[in-house]
Amino acid sequence: MTPTVLYPLFALVFGMVVGSFLNVCICRLPKNESIVSPPSHCPACSYQIRWYDNIPLLSYLFLRGKCRGCGVPISLQYPLVELLNGILTLLLFLRFGPTLAFATLFLFCSALVVITFIDIEHQIIPDEISLPGIAVGFILSFFIPGYSWLNSLLGILLGGGSLLLVAWAYHRLTGKDGMGGGDVKLLAMMGAFLGWKAVLFILFASSLIGSIAGVSIMLLQKKDSKLAIPFGPYLASAAVLYIFYGRSLIRWYLGLSGFIQG
Repeated sequence: MTPTVLYPLFALVFGMVVGSFLNVCICRLPKNESIVSPPSHCPACSYQIRWYDNIPLLSYLFLRGKCRGCGVPISLQYPLVELLNGILTLLLFLRFGPTLAFATLFLFCSALVVITFIDIEHQIIPDEISLPGIAVGFILSFFIPGYSWLNSLLGILLGGGSLLLVAWAYHRLTGKDGMGGGDVKLLAMMGAFLGWKAVLFILFASSLIGSIAGVSIMLLQKKDSKLAIPFGPYLASAAVLYIFYGRSLIRWYLGLSGFIQG
């Protein structure tokens, strides 16, 4: 097998293996449980999962989506997270190759996967990820070619400050809290990893994605505008979109608007 096939395949498998660990984080962080011990086990019967039942994606298929110990169905979340993280890792590797930028964005996207699934189920964004993520993103900005610590710092300030301003304005106008502090910290983390220009794109794209998805969900569920919809997954989707297509979309939009002349 040639390196051009072997390396991307390794990236895919590695991403799915890490995805298995991300499932542990998704399940335990909201409960303030350790992500190290006890070993992985069935939540229904406490059956300790053996290594051969913990092979990403394949074990789920071999077990037909059921616990070996008690036969209780295993949540579809487990293979979905593994597959999603594997695909993201593969795409990042194909885009950036074996570079520090790849390693940095792999860490960033893996964190977004955890945040997305926790926010969907519990409507919280754990500080255990976003706050260290801000520091890690800023530190790594000193080592990535073509990037700068100033870009990261401005991203943190703009990311956290912009949503903080929106939350303050909404509270002043309505007397209610319309946005959680978790979203503020998350966007600050995104600014730390991606820079201040990315923050502007993420704000616009996430609002657009969130509006379309939110209206669709309310229509399908026949709920009114008071339905609480977590914003974290939309921010995460916009951040991933920026990584792969953000600069191209910005150039396209500026050209369409006449700011860039052909």
